[in-house]
Amino acid sequence: MTGGEGYAPLHRWALAEKGEKRRRRRHHHPWASALEFKEGRRAQEAAGGEEKEDLLGQLIQDLNEINEVSFFDVQLPYELALKIFQFLDRTELGRCAQVSKTWKVLAEDQVLWFRLCQQEGYLLDNQISDFPCWKMTLQECRAKEQALRANWKNRIGAVSQLQYELGKVLCDVHSCDGVIIAGYTSGDVKLWDTRTWDYTTTVLEAEHESDELGFWPHVSFVRINSSLAVAAYGDGLIKVWNLMFGCDPIHCYQHNQKIQALALSVEGAAIATASAFQVKIEGANDKGYWETIAEFEIQKLVGSLCLVPHHTDRPVAIATAEEFVYLMKAGEPIQLLHSIYGQPVTCLDVSVSEAACGVKGFGWLINETNKILLYNLETGQCMTQLGSSLGEFTCINLQDSPPCMLVAGSKDRKVRVYDVRQSKPVCSLYGHQHGVSAVQMDEWKIVSGGEEGLVCVWDQRMGIKLWETHARHPVRHLQFNSHRLITANIPDEKNPRGACITDDDLTAHRRHRGIIYAYEFSVDQLTPKSVLPICRSSYSEVTGYNYSLGLAVPYDNI
Repeated sequence: MTGGEGYAPLHRWALAEKGEKRRRRRHHHPWASALEFKEGRRAQEAAGGEEKEDLLGQLIQDLNEINEVSFFDVQLPYELALKIFQFLDRTELGRCAQVSKTWKVLAEDQVLWFRLCQQEGYLLDNQISDFPCWKMTLQECRAKEQALRANWKNRIGAVSQLQYELGKVLCDVHSCDGVIIAGYTSGDVKLWDTRTWDYTTTVLEAEHESDELGFWPHVSFVRINSSLAVAAYGDGLIKVWNLMFGCDPIHCYQHNQKIQALALSVEGAAIATASAFQVKIEGANDKGYWETIAEFEIQKLVGSLCLVPHHTDRPVAIATAEEFVYLMKAGEPIQLLHSIYGQPVTCLDVSVSEAACGVKGFGWLINETNKILLYNLETGQCMTQLGSSLGEFTCINLQDSPPCMLVAGSKDRKVRVYDVRQSKPVCSLYGHQHGVSAVQMDEWKIVSGGEEGLVCVWDQRMGIKLWETHARHPVRHLQFNSHRLITANIPDEKNPRGACITDDDLTAHRRHRGIIYAYEFSVDQLTPKSVLPICRSSYSEVTGYNYSLGLAVPYDNI
């Protein structure tokens, strides 16, 4: 036997022993033991869970036998239950109403749905007793809002042209809560109430008379709020009307020179006027008598003037004069907010606690471009600097914008939306052929007007243009609410060329006079309730005016 043959059986025996050890390790692997342990643990937990469920069921059964009331129908005090349910929204209240009859009564309580309606911004001036079912009222309000938004997006509504033939050329327009005031070169001041179905009109009395034919001091500025209407004339006269007392002015005062700017408080009776280097604030005292509250002297001519909202006791005015921005409080010395040589202020708007102004850059420096500065009115300090535009900013809307938002237009034909918490614009919209002259925004849409007479409606979130409309002359006034849009195209030229404005044939100058448009998107207002104004003759209008084909436009769908 050789050495190799002697080792062969031993080698086979070693291999057999090694295979046996592998089989033993496979059967007694730690993973197998762990799996067996887990299965045993699960069985124990299942048994314990069944025991716990049995104990819980026995406890509920014992409570039911003792109280003779089902465990899930134990009633809390009604006021306490309402206190708990008021933290739920309308979807959660609907789910709770499906639990039981008791919860259904709680979830449909009028107090809960009245609060929800108020929280979502509907019927804020109503009381809980005004409607029998506030849940149904909230559903109707939401349905109307959805239909109204669809009308805005799809351009479904009615448009009316507001013209005053005897007024000649349109000079200035302002509106508040659907009431429009317009001033003309004839010296007349006209009011339209778009809240009525026939757009009730009123001509405020003009006391300017002259022996010279064709001479009337034209209206320079007009302003209106919920109770007052103010007009400034070219000869420095200021007239104030009360909207409740008729056409006679309740207060008049005179400036020695031309009026540079006019401002009216949003609420209350306070008027600020700027003439030459003087700024005057007039207001009514507790007894209703008008008096001069404050007078300020500044170094340069005022470019724009605003009154800070919700300061009825002590009016606060903000004025711009070239590169200066002044803060003027009644009874205190004038305060300088902004002053940088060579950087004039181009536009201004104020809110309750902030003031935003557009500042023109040097132009030849890259770092000194056109920008918007936001100031805190309490501290007088600059809070933030917004934007960097190639064209100077021409209009800003801070007061009507959502919280922490601001919209501005510039000469580079762009509309920019800013979040005041960051310097870069949230979105930039391009759609005008010339500079932007008026802007306003809300939670979902933006409306802008341009120097070329174009009015554009934008979807803010999508950043797209929904629709546009065009008219002759620049858009100088633009104001909208949830269901109404008012625009005014005011000509820069007050004396039309090619013919005399004193001619008898006034229709020859219609294209030069400017026009006011009132768009109505509300479903409730689209159906006429009576005879249309086009079918009624008015003896105060020019002969043949009611037969113009242009009058068919106001009652056509857009």
